[in-house]
Amino acid sequence: MIVTCVHVYVKNDRIPDFIRACEENHRHSIREPGNLRFDFLQHRDDPARFLLYEAYESEEASLAHKKTAHYLEWRDKVADLMAKPREGVPYRILRPLNKEAW
Repeated sequence: MIVTCVHVYVKNDRIPDFIRACEENHRHSIREPGNLRFDFLQHRDDPARFLLYEAYESEEASLAHKKTAHYLEWRDKVADLMAKPREGVPYRILRPLNKEAW
């Protein structure tokens, strides 16, 4: 299982647009085969900072996500909304190992 934490800094005046684009991407991403979690978070004290927490059963499922139409549309929509390039940090899941515990 693999998790990617995507850190995003959005231009202040584009926050509502970014949220709308991410909500749409989220709706589709949680239905993907191999998706365990797909959380969309906004920083409590800095509304221009976001975190996408993406958990997949395998590296292959994670890579397949990046080929979906909804991801490609999201990527293009948000490119000009960000204050700086997003940073995806991959992690290995140590616990829970049982996907039913997610």
